[in-house]
Amino acid sequence: MQPKTVDDDPALARLAEQFQSMPPVAALQLRVEGFDGGCLRLHAPLAANINDKGCAFGGSLVSLMTLAGWGVVTLHLQRAGLSADVFVADMQVRYRAPLFDDLLAEACLADDPSWDSALACLHEHGRADLSLSSRVRLPEGGIAAESTARYVALVKR
Repeated sequence: MQPKTVDDDPALARLAEQFQSMPPVAALQLRVEGFDGGCLRLHAPLAANINDKGCAFGGSLVSLMTLAGWGVVTLHLQRAGLSADVFVADMQVRYRAPLFDDLLAEACLADDPSWDSALACLHEHGRADLSLSSRVRLPEGGIAAESTARYVALVKR
């Protein structure tokens, strides 16, 4: 599937606006790069996320991965016609290598549970837990940071 962008997908444009409405997120200068139906990619410039060593700030790396996961869940819920609040419940982060370039994070649903079972759980119980994996890649293809996280969606009543 060809990745959608904010220029050709109104849901992605709304997500980008939602990100920019949060002052800490706006400070990251993040840009929605694309969504292929399973994974969401977010970009942030190094210049706005640099630490004292000249590489990407660890807090920015984890923030971008958290937001990418939150965004994946939010997009899928919107596409399913559900209005729900999404929260990150817990997260494990692993920093693998310093990143001396722009940040490009990607978040995807982990293997279990499936979106279908999560949506069924939301319909039945008003709550669902979703596991996602995220990563920020190095320019040459390695991994600068990666995470696994559990997000909780609560149906708005």
